Amino acid sequence: MPVRIRLKRVGAKGQPHYRIIVADSRAPRDGREIEAIGHYNPLPAQTEVAVNEERALLWLERGAVVSETVMSLLARQGILERFYQKWPQRRPKPPGSAGEKESQPQGEGETAP
Repeated sequence: MPVRIRLKRVGAKGQPHYRIIVADSRAPRDGREIEAIGHYNPLPAQTEVAVNEERALLWLERGAVVSETVMSLLARQGILERFYQKWPQRRPKPPGSAGEKESQPQGEGETAP
């Protein structure tokens, strides 16, 4: 079962409030969750992020995929850096690093198909 850490909207109309949840990747955005590990209030006057660090690290170690928004929230809290200190091989590779195919120029006399 592919597991994903993402946001679940629970706020009223015009007053967004989100839970940071662990859910099956096939479940709908506001559908069934496995576990709630924090919450996020994005309103500018009262921006608040609270994450259970222990549970977040546990799910990351188990291989949960993190959405872009949650990744930025975890990075802001310092949780991703602690995870990468423990598991350096899981740090994403920067673009253009070794392992990616580089385009090779064609030599003289060769024709492209």
